[in-house]
Amino acid sequence: MDVSSIPSAHDVLPADEPVLSVPDFAEKMGVVVTRVMHLLRDHQLIAVKRDGVKYIPARFLSDDGQLVKFVPGVIALLSDGGFTDDEILRYLFTEDDSLPGRPVDALHGHLAREVMRRAQSMGF
Repeated sequence: MDVSSIPSAHDVLPADEPVLSVPDFAEKMGVVVTRVMHLLRDHQLIAVKRDGVKYIPARFLSDDGQLVKFVPGVIALLSDGGFTDDEILRYLFTEDDSLPGRPVDALHGHLAREVMRRAQSMGF
């Protein structure tokens, strides 16, 4: 599997949002690159294309390098609800005063289930 065959969203992330190349993301996770490519292909992760290179938001990883367990689920819920990858990324990386903060940050803590609940209701 070639990285160029992996789907990617438009780069709708904030310019200062930390991102990792596919190989760097795999290294942080402690897995082979093909594992990350399968996660992207299976739509459990979303990559953006920046300057011709595919990157994955670093916030999809926990501090210890594991994939945040709610990320694939929230992507699936929003995608099943008709959201495009661009819209999913905009939602996850946009401040929401009612959380407070960004949904992607809330997925790392006690508000993760609230983000999942909202994602489920947004799709219907």
